[in-house]
Amino acid sequence: MPVSTTAANHHSDGQLSHRVAVYTGSFDPVTSGHLHIIERASKIFETLIVGIGINADKRPLFDIGERVELVSEVTCDLPNVRVETFDTLAVDFVRSLGSGVMVRGIRPLTDIAGEFTMLMANRQLDPAIETVFLMADERFAHVSSSLLKQIAMISDDDDHLAKFVPRQVVAAIRKQLRKSAT
Repeated sequence: MPVSTTAANHHSDGQLSHRVAVYTGSFDPVTSGHLHIIERASKIFETLIVGIGINADKRPLFDIGERVELVSEVTCDLPNVRVETFDTLAVDFVRSLGSGVMVRGIRPLTDIAGEFTMLMANRQLDPAIETVFLMADERFAHVSSSLLKQIAMISDDDDHLAKFVPRQVVAAIRKQLRKSAT
């Protein structure tokens, strides 16, 4: 999916829009915690773009097309949300979309130090981009991709997995793990 610069998001004076926000991540897979952040951010901002990053150093469970499809499927009822991919620095991606706001979901126990370091680096790279942190709901504060993969490999019960990912994602995880095992 190509990344497009949307001129309509730029103010006439060249400033970045704060009505458009970008939530970046790998979303491998999209979790209920991610979806909760997306739903909340979509109520705050006029437009929310979910930016799925391509990281050549990581071995993802899902390829980029599958991740776009899964995120698009679980956000289809949110009309002001769209999904795009990027392979640049997140701040460069946010700026390319004319946005001045980056949304980050934060889990209280595990993410604060890393997110603070990222915030400071992003400020150095582009001081015009503001970062807005949304605290993960307590139901999702412990959910991570590695936890999901462990549960999926050990438990055959789809209801167990559905406690952590949207129902539509459960079958995709099962299929992917079967494919990986062969």
